[in-house]
Amino acid sequence: MPQTDSVKRVEKERCFGIEPRNAEQTFAMNVLLDDNVKLIALTGKSGTGKTLLALAAALHKHETYKQILLARPIVALGNRDLGYLPGDEKEKVAPYMQPLFDNLNVIKHNFSYQGKEIRILDELQRNNQLVIEALAYIRGRSLSETFFIVDEAQNLTPHEIKTIITRAGEGTKIVLTGDVHQIDSPYLDMFSNGLVYMIDRMKGQDIFAHINLVKGERSHLSELASNLL
Repeated sequence: MPQTDSVKRVEKERCFGIEPRNAEQTFAMNVLLDDNVKLIALTGKSGTGKTLLALAAALHKHETYKQILLARPIVALGNRDLGYLPGDEKEKVAPYMQPLFDNLNVIKHNFSYQGKEIRILDELQRNNQLVIEALAYIRGRSLSETFFIVDEAQNLTPHEIKTIITRAGEGTKIVLTGDVHQIDSPYLDMFSNGLVYMIDRMKGQDIFAHINLVKGERSHLSELASNLL
């Protein structure tokens, strides 16, 4: 079939050992690698590969950006205040950042320890070009030439989403991931959260893309639990 302006053939592309496993993941990887798309929303239930795909694409494009930044909001389960948790500031937030490190470890385990990609990962972390931190530390910063991944964005308010996106300087790409059916904030729901608000307001903009991932790829058990529980 000849291609037109509204039809585009999308091929699977492997990035840092991660290859899309279904059509939605293939579409997601395509826009993640597209330099013309500056703002992306990846939605879907747990296990669909939202954060893993975003991180793999960011690492693949590490020479394009000065920094890869991964962040997520701190939403305490059961409304437990961080002040009651033991340790200093970094120790308090470390458990909330662990899912991001887990995704990084998945990518590392796709290569032998002496592989070229492992050396690139180690160098990026050593030079603070790959940074994982709490979203609260981003406030007030101006992010230029940064591949910025915001995980669990469904737990942000519309105002917080606006604050984050307006941090973007020249050459920055922002990817917001989240499951709108799994909101931990007691003040938000699947209609009022900032991720849904942003998707609705940005719809139709040529530098914005929204991909909804449907099929879970983490494991059969994870997919079963997501569908039945």
